[in-house]
Amino acid sequence: MNLKHILFILTLAIYSPAISQNTLFEFGQRKHFDKLIVGNNAAEPLRWVDVNTTDTTWHKEGDILVDNGLPIGVVRSERMYQNFIMQVEWRHMEKGGNSGIFVWCDAQPEEHSRLPSGVEVQMLELDWVNQNKRNGETPPIAYVHGELFGAGKTKTIPDNPRGERSKSIENRCLGVGQWNKYTVVCVDGTIKLSVNGKYVNGIRQSSRRKGYLCLEAEGARIEFRNLQIIELDEGYILPEQIVEKL
Repeated sequence: MNLKHILFILTLAIYSPAISQNTLFEFGQRKHFDKLIVGNNAAEPLRWVDVNTTDTTWHKEGDILVDNGLPIGVVRSERMYQNFIMQVEWRHMEKGGNSGIFVWCDAQPEEHSRLPSGVEVQMLELDWVNQNKRNGETPPIAYVHGELFGAGKTKTIPDNPRGERSKSIENRCLGVGQWNKYTVVCVDGTIKLSVNGKYVNGIRQSSRRKGYLCLEAEGARIEFRNLQIIELDEGYILPEQIVEKL
């Protein structure tokens, strides 16, 4: 076997896992904080792998990612993340629309919900509370405004408890057709959420602290743009706090 054949086999070994993941689309950018502070703004594209949606669930319109909401399910990031800052803009296109982004996620949907375990950063449209009255009572608007909670098997401690979930302390969310901006800081099991320029929510002591990002389709059209992940230095982590690698 000559050198050319050896290099060819090594190339296959390096790239085959990424190819086998069947990237559905590219959306967003990944950067590292260390490079940013020295003026290097180089970015890599974020690649997304289908979990249990279809190639018709998602499409691009210029720089905007359109999620039509069906079937209910998620796509996941190609790689896992531990400590990072995430910025994203989103807008619902239907009143009462439901969606969100999972962080530190296992990307393994449960049968009863088609959704995985992780920490969900909630994205509900404001009219959801009017469409989902409970015993004749309208749920608090804080429910739709950037709730944070451990979904599935993931457990968290809420900063602003509404049961096991954490609600925002101020309503800054805009309604259907209007862009909202989330800044989500995820470090060593703690998450802080800023909505449209102000930090208003948080959780701590997440049982999972390294995992995938998942974009959620949950029955209604939502649009995303300007997604950026800024990776931070890793912290101390236990094996049981890391999701299974897919």
